[in-house]
Amino acid sequence: MKEIAVRVGGQAGDGIASIGESVSRSFTRMGLNVFGLNAYQSVIRGGHVWFAVRAAERPLHSQGDHADILYALDHQTVEVHAPILREHGTIIYDPEKFTLTPGDVPAGLQLMGVPTLEIARKYTSQSVLQNAAGIGATAFLAGIPLDVVQNVLADSFGKKAGEIVQWNVGASADGYKFAEQQGFTHPRALSARGAPKLLMTGNQGIALGAAAAGCKFLVQYPMTPATSIMHWLAAHSHALGIVVKQSEDELASINMAVGASYAGVRTMTASSGGGFALMTEGLGMAGMTEVPVVVVDAARAGPSTGLPTKTEQGDLNLVMGAGQGEFPRAVLAPADPVEAYRLTIAAFDLAERYQTPVIELTDFHLAEAMEGIDRSAFDFNVPIPSPYTVEPNGHDYRRYEDTESGVSPRALPGQPGLNHITLSDEHDEWGGDISDIRVGIPQSIAIREKMMEKRMRKLKGLARDAPPPFFEGPTDAPLTFVAWGSTVGAVRDAMEILEEKGKATNLLRFPTLYPLEPDRVRSMFDRTRKTLLVEGNYSGQFAKLLRAEMGIEFPHQFLKYDGEPFYPHQILERAEEVL
Repeated sequence: MKEIAVRVGGQAGDGIASIGESVSRSFTRMGLNVFGLNAYQSVIRGGHVWFAVRAAERPLHSQGDHADILYALDHQTVEVHAPILREHGTIIYDPEKFTLTPGDVPAGLQLMGVPTLEIARKYTSQSVLQNAAGIGATAFLAGIPLDVVQNVLADSFGKKAGEIVQWNVGASADGYKFAEQQGFTHPRALSARGAPKLLMTGNQGIALGAAAAGCKFLVQYPMTPATSIMHWLAAHSHALGIVVKQSEDELASINMAVGASYAGVRTMTASSGGGFALMTEGLGMAGMTEVPVVVVDAARAGPSTGLPTKTEQGDLNLVMGAGQGEFPRAVLAPADPVEAYRLTIAAFDLAERYQTPVIELTDFHLAEAMEGIDRSAFDFNVPIPSPYTVEPNGHDYRRYEDTESGVSPRALPGQPGLNHITLSDEHDEWGGDISDIRVGIPQSIAIREKMMEKRMRKLKGLARDAPPPFFEGPTDAPLTFVAWGSTVGAVRDAMEILEEKGKATNLLRFPTLYPLEPDRVRSMFDRTRKTLLVEGNYSGQFAKLLRAEMGIEFPHQFLKYDGEPFYPHQILERAEEVL
């Protein structure tokens, strides 16, 4: 199981993300599978940041546990990350910046002092060029051909004027040749070449899925880690014919989204938990007026500002209860960028079909982690049926007609013969207000009951049509992991390690968190022998949901709430305890 893992670390402002992305992109252009994680703090300058990259010929699902090469721009990076280097791992550093001796690091590691600043001064007085030299040395040890990394750098800096491209290309070659002359080799250096892969984050998967699903209006206020959804769609808005609007706040975002959808446009908005919390009143209005809208909540560690650049699956309770009163909704939770693409398409389909909000719940880890993906994973032949099928028939149009499915005939506002009232108060089948002078009289009480029951009947159809839970791995395993969202990736990697140890496990994963069909879910748990719930929050929110809805108990849980993603070795250790 051949792989190589690279880490680079330094201070915020040192260009760590650019280095990590360049290394990741180089691997994908070699046709390798990649997983890249950018770990940073919410400051412009200062504070330790780092980037982890894994590459292999086999699929990768998480950032992994170890590294083989560490490019350290400061001594703190060595202190933090040297302990996770595998045996014979190599630390790249510049002796002009700080000194490093074998006694400073765990035994068995190699030290490669590369004069990155000296190389940079050959071209310019700007010290940031040292990174190109460091990338070159890293590329040599990792088995990345020089022409590949140079092409990546040329593409990355191609829009900049002057000699910047030539400087970076030249510095990378100098760093590459310096490392080559040291006689260092790396036992895990990869040399496989194949068709280039796409390098994509979860947010980019969501943005691409929205475009494929026919979204024509994204309204959003920037909030980490959801912001790059807006960045990607704004960059491609003209080519895709999508209007991208940065609103003044999240309240405006949800209300503009509801208004645009009511007018007939497929619409999406996105934020993190703090911004989503501001959207709850508008979300309730969409539920009452039965207007479809897709809302993305890319969770980070809370409460309040919490850890704004760290990950957590702590917003499930929030999205389940957002909005006063009760109204139908669906909550989807993708596990990787490809599923983010597919579930976003499903979210638009469910929202339009059932005329109700659909929430896509992700987290920081999924939103910003990068994966190398085959182009064939994406099917852009997405049917987009019109939701406006009602025709004038000479009778009064009942916009909120009481139907068996709860879904009423929908018309565009202003269509001749289909005039109707839409308001946020409770109403009758025609949209007439029953909340003011009509409230409390027996007839209005009955209408209220009928309209509530009509809307809530949509949950049955949503549960039937939303992506169902499914098993991965052998059917008769002594241990079943239960997971959702980005946590699935580390579970998959842990399952591979357990398999190598001769311990069979499987995974029951939930792309849809709500609503679920109780009989189907209970029957799936009946097939398990022992379960381990893996969830990134303090209280086991999904476990509580399954217990409340279906009476399913989880005596074994692994809950994580430190802001860091799950690592395979952590899940492995907990699984072995349970087994």
